[in-house]
Amino acid sequence: MKLYRIGELAKAGGVSERTIDYYTKLGLISPEQRTLKNYRLYSHETLLRLQRINDLKQEKYTLEEIRQTLDKWDAAPEIHQVSDKLSYLELHMQQLEREVKELSPIISKMKPGQARHLLLNLLPQGAACIEAIRLFLEQGPTL
Repeated sequence: MKLYRIGELAKAGGVSERTIDYYTKLGLISPEQRTLKNYRLYSHETLLRLQRINDLKQEKYTLEEIRQTLDKWDAAPEIHQVSDKLSYLELHMQQLEREVKELSPIISKMKPGQARHLLLNLLPQGAACIEAIRLFLEQGPTL
């Protein structure tokens, strides 16, 4: 098993050592073990987790939202893949909601014909995706 010292993890994850320290203090990541000289050693799984954190930060999620998502991923390892996808979709939908709220004042200032034209030009795939999400949320998965 490959273990990374803090500098190696920071370099591999594309962040600073200070960021690694901060995430460790917040409990977002944790060392696998320590050396005799008390250096923290991080696993490859921690690197993958760090990459997930970076991906979520790029999508403008707060550290608290990221913590909640990671907690969900950690909670049920037997359904890890489904949980990962649903958590990702949930965060993505929250991001979309924020973006829609940002657009609402702009659209409300448009002439009705302009707004209608924008909505009619949505890609059919986008409209189908919105409808599929709406149906999923209304009906939920069948048990």
